[in-house]
Amino acid sequence: MKQEKVRKHIFFYGRVQGVGFRYYAVQKANQLGLTGWVKNLYDGSVEMEVEGQEELIDQLIIFLQNRTYIWIERIDAKKIPLQQDSSFCEIY
Repeated sequence: MKQEKVRKHIFFYGRVQGVGFRYYAVQKANQLGLTGWVKNLYDGSVEMEVEGQEELIDQLIIFLQNRTYIWIERIDAKKIPLQQDSSFCEIY
């Protein structure tokens, strides 16, 4: 049975800039068929909106947590309305 899609607005805090976070996020999200975007913020955190099956979003987060140089200290996430993006990309 296919799970319904959700969209999450997520902030990642810790060592998440300058360590390939956005690169890995884009690659893995596209591999998992997720849509949305990711970008660096001026305070050193990373902001992401990601849409897809919740189980796949969890897989993306676990993948990012297990990268060598990335250290996620805290995650703030909330569900938001779906937006039907066509891909997952990096925003500058």
